[in-house]
Order: sequence, then structure tokens, then C-alpha cells
Amino acid sequence: MQYDLGSPLVCEGIVGDGCGGGRIFAVKDGKLIAYDPYTDQEMVLRYEIPLAQKIQKRGCIITIVCHNEVIEVDLQQL
Repeated sequence: MQYDLGSPLVCEGIVGDGCGGGRIFAVKDGKLIAYDPYTDQEMVLRYEIPLAQKIQKRGCIITIVCHNEVIEVDLQQL
């Protein structure tokens, strides 16, 4: 899969910063996707992400800024 790391709806997990290091996280078609470039596998982590505008990751928390709300996903809870 190809992900544009310059897009506000794509971010990369840094190795050593907590959960998901080395993976790419993206909001695509209303879903939060985790992509592992080493295995070329995608996994849906959450459905029903409404009107996402931006995604960022810090440690084990992925924050998705949507039009009317902010969604936080804790990777440790998945």
C-alpha cells in the first residue's frame, strides 16, 4: 500500500515511542487503519470516524481531529 506521509490524515509511529512503532496510521474511508510496511498488512482499528481532518500519534495515543469532535484511541486498549 502507498500512504502519503505529507497528508494530514496519515502519521507514522516512531520506533521506540511506545505502541505501534514502525507502522503507519491513516484515516481512510471513515476507518482508522494501521499499516505494517514490513508485512504489507492493513488492520482496521476503529470504524465510524466522522469527517476526519487530522491525525497524530504520541506514545500509545492516536488523536483524530474531526469536524465536530476529537477522538482518542489508546493502542494499549486494543
